Amino acid sequence: MSTSTVAPERTRTATGRAASSATRSRGPRRQTVAVLLGPFTLLLFGVFLIPVLYAVGLSFYAESHSGLGFGNARTTFVGLRNYLAVLSDPSFVRGVGTTLLYALVFIPLVLAGALLLALLFDSGLIRARQLSQTALFVPHAVPGIIATVIWLYLYTPGISPVLDVLAKGDVTIDFLGLRMLIPSLVNIALWSGLGYTAVIFFAALRAVPRELIEAAQVDGAGAVRTALTVKVPLIRGTLTTVALFTTIGALQLFTEPMLLSRATPLVGPRYTPNMYIFDAAFTRNNYGLASAASVLLLVVCCALSYAVTRGTARGGRAASRKARS
Repeated sequence: MSTSTVAPERTRTATGRAASSATRSRGPRRQTVAVLLGPFTLLLFGVFLIPVLYAVGLSFYAESHSGLGFGNARTTFVGLRNYLAVLSDPSFVRGVGTTLLYALVFIPLVLAGALLLALLFDSGLIRARQLSQTALFVPHAVPGIIATVIWLYLYTPGISPVLDVLAKGDVTIDFLGLRMLIPSLVNIALWSGLGYTAVIFFAALRAVPRELIEAAQVDGAGAVRTALTVKVPLIRGTLTTVALFTTIGALQLFTEPMLLSRATPLVGPRYTPNMYIFDAAFTRNNYGLASAASVLLLVVCCALSYAVTRGTARGGRAASRKARS
């Protein structure tokens, strides 16, 4: 046998051994991946996917009574009737508009305010940084119900020390009035979420390589230009993620207006879509209508989340092209 014939055979043998070794190593690797992803997959199906599918199925049914409403209830298939009833209900449409208005005010304020605080922390301009971060984070540790009760106390005339001080200066503000109701809700949410969001942004800023910041400073960039052209673009992923979750949280507005409804008649039982769903399910016992409203709210959340993600990505690409030019 010639040497030229032996060499290819040895090559094929080595290749086969390497392939079989790689195949054997894939087995334990796949098992490890399955073990690590197993709990998440079970929770995803049990907590999210199965309830969503059940709600979608339930939204096509409604209970009907025979015998002038005194007979036994029967669950019947009604198709899209529940969806049409929700979309034609003025209270639901009005609630969606109220929530969108709240989101348009709250989301830019919390993102811009938290980013500004994080940049100030990262620049070292704020003294006692750890103490300041702790003070900002403490409101987030307060449950939403308790935070709303605290602010409701400060908003209520007759018992609020803030309103008493303003009244001595001939300043009258109705925080639970028509014009101030949305700002009052935004204020509660800002008080709870601003510090928490700032801590997230600050953690992302601390991961920015210091060499890039020093290089920008050597090139003559000031603090503001360094922040806008170096720091902010490098934490774009964190900005997108926080904006996404903030949007979803804003659309699920429930706790604050639910408690404020005890103090002002302007907040009805269907003031937001979540309150509409709660009222339909637990006050009117119309689970088909509540399921249809839940599915519609899910669609709106998904659509706006996609728009936020796409808009942030396009803004990032535009900023990158501008930086290259």
